[in-house]
Amino acid sequence: MFGISFSELLLVGLVALLVLGPERLPGAARTAGLWIGRLKRSFNAIKQEVEREIGADEIRRQLHNEHILSLEQEARKILSPVQETPKPVEPVAEHSIAPPTATAPAPAAEPVHAAEPAPAAPVTPTEPAPTPAVSPAPHDPTLPPRAP
Repeated sequence: MFGISFSELLLVGLVALLVLGPERLPGAARTAGLWIGRLKRSFNAIKQEVEREIGADEIRRQLHNEHILSLEQEARKILSPVQETPKPVEPVAEHSIAPPTATAPAPAAEPVHAAEPAPAAPVTPTEPAPTPAVSPAPHDPTLPPRAP
C-alpha cells in the first residue's frame, strides 16, 4: 500500500518494543489498530459519499441533456414549415400534340395609342388554364435536406 516491506515493518516493531517495553506494547498495538480502523472507515465513508455525489451529478447532467434535446426537437418541429403534399400532375400523352396545320397568316398588328384602351380578350369560362408544375429551388433553406 505505502511501499513498506516486511523488513521495514520488523524494524518498526523492534523499535516500538525497545521504546514502549514488553508491558505496554500490546496495549499500544491495540490502540493503533483501533485508530487505523477508524481512519479506514472514515475514508471509506467519505469515498462512498463522493461517489454518490458524482453519480447524482452525472444523473442530473444526463437528465438535463435529455431535457435540452427534447426541447430542441420540439423547437425544430415548431420552426420547420408544414410540408404540403404536392398536387398530382396529370400525365401528358406523348402523341396528344396535333400535327401542324396550314393556317392563315395573322393580320398585321395596329399601333396602339396611349389614349385608347386596348380591346379586352374574350374569356371562356369553360376550361381553366393549366397550371405549370413548379419544383422548389434546390437551394431553398426551408426544405429538409434531400437523400442522395
